[in-house]
Amino acid sequence: MGVEEGVPAALGFHMPAEWEPHSHCWIGWPERCDNWRDNAIHAQTVFTTVASAISAFEPVTICATSSQWENARNQLPLHIRVVEISMNDSWFRDTGPTFVVRRNPPESSDEHQQIAGIDWTFNSWGGVEDGCYSDWSQDTLVARKILEIEKIPRFPHSMVLEGGSIHVDGEGTCLTTEECLLNKNRNPHLSKSQIEDELKAYLGIGKVIWLPRGLYGDDDTNGHIDNMCCFVRPGVVLLSWTDDETDPQYERSAEAYSLLSSVTDANNRKLEIIKLHVPDPLYMTKEEAAGVFQDDEAKPRLPGTRLAASYVNFYIANGAIIAPQFGDKKWDDEAVRVLSKAFPDHKVVGIEGSREIVLAGGNIHCITQQQPHI
Repeated sequence: MGVEEGVPAALGFHMPAEWEPHSHCWIGWPERCDNWRDNAIHAQTVFTTVASAISAFEPVTICATSSQWENARNQLPLHIRVVEISMNDSWFRDTGPTFVVRRNPPESSDEHQQIAGIDWTFNSWGGVEDGCYSDWSQDTLVARKILEIEKIPRFPHSMVLEGGSIHVDGEGTCLTTEECLLNKNRNPHLSKSQIEDELKAYLGIGKVIWLPRGLYGDDDTNGHIDNMCCFVRPGVVLLSWTDDETDPQYERSAEAYSLLSSVTDANNRKLEIIKLHVPDPLYMTKEEAAGVFQDDEAKPRLPGTRLAASYVNFYIANGAIIAPQFGDKKWDDEAVRVLSKAFPDHKVVGIEGSREIVLAGGNIHCITQQQPHI
C-alpha cells in the first residue's frame, strides 16, 4: 500500500477513541544507553511486563533493532510477535502512525481502505536545539514501516506532531496543550488556527480543546497531553491533580480544571472532570543518573531531576487498563481505585516498576500505539 491522495477527513476518515476495539498494539524495544540506564536492562524487563499484560487482551508486536532482536525474542513470551525495525528510540506513541478509520466506506472500497495511518513529521521533540537526541533519522521511518508491514495506506504530513500530544473522544473532540503544539520548536510557521485546521482535516474532528500547559517537569515533550489529561468516554475526562498547593503541579492542574469547567465538547456537552492524583514528587537518584551513559548525543539525565510521573499515562487495551505504578503505595492504590471506577467494564492491571520508563521521559501510553480493529 502506498501514499493516500487527499485529506483524511474529506475522505470520511477519523481518529477513533482509544477505548474502541483494537486489532493490535505496537511497542518499540528500548536500548539507548544514553537514555535507558544500565544498558536498558531494567527498562527491557518492564517493557516485557507491559507487553505481556497487554497481550492477555489483544495481539502485541514488539519492534526491535537488528542488534536487539534476539535479546527481545528471548525475553518475550512466544505469542508476542517480534519484528526487526531500525529506530533511534522506542517511543512508538510519538514515532508510530496515528491510525484513522472509515466506518462507512463507499461500496467500491476494499477492506484495507477502511483504515489508514497518518505519518506526521517527527523532530525528536524539538529539533536540533531542543530535541531529546541529535539523530532521529530512523525514527522518521517507523510509521511508514509499520504501515508497510500491515499493508495499510499512509497519509504523510509535513506538520511536526507526536501522538502523545493529542487525545480524542472519537466523536469530534480533541484535547491538546498550547505548551506543546504552539512551541516554536515544532511548527513556528503555523498559527494556532492553522494547526487547528490541520488537526480537523487529518483527525476528522470538529473542535480542539487547548489546555495551557502539560504536567510539571515534562520538559522532554514540552507538555504532552497524555501526561496531563485524557478522555474516559465522550464528555468525561481524567485530569492529573494534586491537593498539595505548594507543589508546582497544583497551579497547572487548577488552571486546567478551570478551563475544562468552562468549555463544551464538539457536541456541546459540558465536561465531567475526574481528578487523578499524581504520586508524591519523584526525583532521579544519583545511582539512576550514573547508570545512563551521558554523552553529547542525547539530553542529559541529571540526579535530582523531578520525574514527570502521572497515572494518566496509561494504555487502554481491549477490556483492560494497563496502568503505571510508581512504588508510592498510597497514590498507586488510589489510582487503581479511580481508574476502576472510571472504567467499570475494564480490568485495571497495575505495572510495578513503571518508574523505569519515567526515568527516560515517558510512560506506558508513550511506549504503545494501538491499531484499531476494522
